[in-house]
Order: sequence, then structure tokens, then C-alpha cells
Amino acid sequence: MSRGSFPGILRDGSWLTLGRLRLWVSAVLIASAAGLVFLFATAHGLNDYQGRPLGTDFSNIYVAGTLALNGRPEAPFDVDALHAQAQALFGADTPTYRWHYPPLFHFVAVALAAMPYLVSLAVWQGVTLLMFLLTIRTIVRSQAHASGIADAMVPDRIVLLLALAYPAVFVNIGHGHNGLLTASLIGSALLVLDSRPIVAGVLFGLVAYKPQFGLMIPLVLLATGRWRTIFAATATVAAVALAVALVFGTETWRAFFDFSLVSQKMVENGDAGWPLIQSPFGALRMLRVPLPLAYAGQGAITLGVAASLVWLWRSRADFALKAAALCIGTMISTPYCLDYDMLLLGPAIAFFAVYGLRRGFAPYEITALSALWLVPLIARSVAKVSMIPLGAIVMLVMFVVVMRRARTDLVTAGQGAPIAVPAE
Repeated sequence: MSRGSFPGILRDGSWLTLGRLRLWVSAVLIASAAGLVFLFATAHGLNDYQGRPLGTDFSNIYVAGTLALNGRPEAPFDVDALHAQAQALFGADTPTYRWHYPPLFHFVAVALAAMPYLVSLAVWQGVTLLMFLLTIRTIVRSQAHASGIADAMVPDRIVLLLALAYPAVFVNIGHGHNGLLTASLIGSALLVLDSRPIVAGVLFGLVAYKPQFGLMIPLVLLATGRWRTIFAATATVAAVALAVALVFGTETWRAFFDFSLVSQKMVENGDAGWPLIQSPFGALRMLRVPLPLAYAGQGAITLGVAASLVWLWRSRADFALKAAALCIGTMISTPYCLDYDMLLLGPAIAFFAVYGLRRGFAPYEITALSALWLVPLIARSVAKVSMIPLGAIVMLVMFVVVMRRARTDLVTAGQGAPIAVPAE
């Protein structure tokens, strides 16, 4: 097959020219901005043209914070109380939402609810977006400088545009969700993991408001003996949990644990909509696989990801590959991750892209990396139309690509065997 053929172009990545890159970035930014302008231009008060609160899921954060400010911090876990408060704020036709977050997130919700709604929405979106952009820029800049890559190869303007145009950013902004915050915390923790292990532990601990992402990160920390990071993360979670009990009362924790079974049933039933859920479990359930078999399939993939990450992190592989694999593995190892959670792939893309610029890209890596960047834009729509779980497929493929690259580089360097040398 000639290198000019379609498979050859996909193999060497020559299709991704600078001109095409600029075209895609411009198209996504223009379309996303137009969508946001339309949403606000057609709004009526605090509601969009469909009668939903602007920011949709953010309204849930605001309502939960309002209930806590009104002396009812346990009420967000009462569906009727949550809906009644939402109706009081946004009108009688407000859809019913659920509050699934541990009380650890109450502090954020209360701070946001202390402001007028539209101001709060703007602050939430603006601050977390800035955090995400700075995290991606810092990842790229630090990896480039450590590798001796000239700034001209990865100009800040291009990096920030790619990060801003990453489709998951606008999926998240449209929902007013916390994917930008999650990606920033995990990406920043990985950046300082070796240089400031205690700071990394604090940042990892703050991600406890997304407990479904707490599978692979602790495993990797344990497997590599990063005890200071583990201690700092554990202490952070314990301190915030104690603060919740002191400020909001132990009844808030009791209400959360009582509601957790309801949350599990909602995940199993796909109440959020199967096309939105990007996990292997969600893909299997969307394809009408029975619940026990879907759990078995997710479990098999999670075990495979866990074993792969332990091997990788105990090896002499480049840290960029370890970080990229951990971000992707964190996503595909949980039954519950939605398309706005795919912002966590942003740090993975940044780490792997700079590694590729430094060491050269292997066959199909540019194409796979581009697919990972693009897939949040179309994953939900493709699943709705065709029931093809494109998001889960692309993440699984990219995880394999990263693992294959690590294995190939280690074998080439004569370092194929893993080592068991703790980092601390």
C-alpha cells in the first residue's frame, strides 16, 4: 500500500497539516461560540428556550448550595426537596435533577450559591476554564522545557487555542459541570507528583468529590510507594470530611450514604441517557447487554487497565506516558463517566503530544491522538443515531496506543522489565 493511500496517510499522520489544524480549531470555536450566543439570546430570564435553567446541571449545584445556606444541608439528597427549591428559583416547569455528589462538594456549592445565579454561573465557568487552560499550558511548557524542545515548536497561542477548542470544553460549559475542575486538579497533581509529593496528594484528595475516579490513582500511588502523596491525599479527604460534619452536621453524611443506593440504580438504568455515558459499562448497557454481563465486561476491562498501569508505573517508561495512561485509564476503569468528564483526556493529550514531538510519533499515533481530541464533539450524537459507543472505543484504543508505545520504547532501550523501586 503506497504511503499516499488513505491507510498510509492515517498511518503516518501526514493528513494533519497546520492548515487543517487551524481550520478545525476555528470551526469548533466558531460553532461553539455561536451555540452559546444562541442559548443566551433565546433565553427567558434564567431559563433557556427549552425551559431548562441556563447552565442546566450547574443549577443543581446552585440549588444544593442554596438549601445548605438555608440551614438544610441534607436536603439536596431528598429529590422532592431539591426539585421544590429548583422550582422556586427557576419556575414550575424546571426539570427534575438529582444531587449525587458527596457532601465534600457542599463547600463549593455554598460559595457559589452566595452570589446571584448568573454571576455565579459566570464565575464558575470562568474560573474553572482558566484553571484548565493554565494546567494544559503548564503541562506542555514543563514537558517541553524538560525535553529541550524549543518554545517555537509549541507556541503558547497554539496550545491555548487547542485547549480552548477541545470539544469537551464546550460540552462541559453547556452543562455547567465540573469536568474543567477535575481535569485541572488531576493534571496539576501529576505535574508536581515528583517535585512536590505532598502538594500532589492534596490535589488528588480534593478530587474525592468524584469518587468514581478514585480507582486507578490510589492504585498507582500504592504500586510506586508514594507514601507522602498517599498520606497527604488521605489527610485531605479526612480533613474535608470532618469539616463537613462540623459545619453541615453528620446528618448530611447519613443522607448521602442513604441516597447512594438510589444513585447506583440510576447509573444501572442509564437515567442520564446511555449516549451520554462514555464508559465500557455504558456502552454495553446501551447495546442492551444484561446488567450482570455489563458489570462483568466493565470489571474485566478495569482489571486489565489496573494491571497495565501497575506495570507501566513500575517501569522505567517516560513519565509523560505514565501520566497520559493514568488519565485515560481513570476514565475507562469506572462504570460512570459522561462526555463532559472527557476533559480529563485533555492532560493526557498534552502529555502524549509533547512526548511525540520529542521522540517522534509511531505509526497511527497522530491519527489516534487526533481522534481522542475530536471524539467529545461527536460521541453523544453518534451513539444516539447508531448506538456505536465511539467515545469508549476511542479511549480504549488510545490507552492501548500509549501502552504499546511505552513497551516499544522500553524494549528498544533494553529496559523492558519492570522495576520495583519506590519513588519515595
